[in-house]
Amino acid sequence: MEKLTLVKTGGNIIEYPQSLDQLLHNFVQIHGKKILVHGGGKTTNILGAKMGIVPNMIEGRRITDKATLDLVTMIYAGLINKNVVAQLQAKSCQALGLTGADLNSIQSVKRPVGEIDYGWVGDIVKVNTTILRPLLDRYIVPVFCAITHDKHGNLLNTNADTIAATLGAAFAEDFEVHIFYVFEKKGVLLNAEDEMSVIRNLDEISFEQYKKENIIVEGMIPKLKNGFDALKQGVKEVFVCDIAGMLTAQGTMLSLE
Repeated sequence: MEKLTLVKTGGNIIEYPQSLDQLLHNFVQIHGKKILVHGGGKTTNILGAKMGIVPNMIEGRRITDKATLDLVTMIYAGLINKNVVAQLQAKSCQALGLTGADLNSIQSVKRPVGEIDYGWVGDIVKVNTTILRPLLDRYIVPVFCAITHDKHGNLLNTNADTIAATLGAAFAEDFEVHIFYVFEKKGVLLNAEDEMSVIRNLDEISFEQYKKENIIVEGMIPKLKNGFDALKQGVKEVFVCDIAGMLTAQGTMLSLE
């Protein structure tokens, strides 16, 4: 079965030009079909603060009121996405920047209000692999930001880790899918103060225990939940790693057992 590699990145890597350039340099080295997914939460927080929009996060997930939705759309779909696409083109990578609204590629529904009202946040219900497959077959590289839509004219803020996992699961029937969640650390750390304390193999039972012990916290929680969900839906491998790890498959490998 043909291989498809999905790389999701964000955080400090997106914010700093040197680290972003290194990430894109390594990404271009990946052979075969590939997709890049990016967030941009730190940039959003910085620019939002200048506009008087204070971030509201619960367990690593952003509460999205209308002002925040406008902000993340401008930053994710505009500033960051087109900057990434332009830099990939400079590296002779035929990239196409997308939101989920483009080509109706990723459709979501507004998350129902429960104990928490997340606002204009989307939960994915459909990936249009039929429209995306011809792009991959022509070795066009989709670059997805963290914005989807509901097909009723509304854009929705959608966790980029979820987008990567859902895209991977949607293509798992046709490809051997490998997902790399790339950030500034070498992997999931047992001790946040020790950069070398990487957990090399992480299963769901250990994940739940580390959550209880507050070893795994905040934004790492939804990232890992999405990774495990992807494995359950047929994705071959999921790694959490740094920029170098996406080429060497070094970091934290998730497993179901």
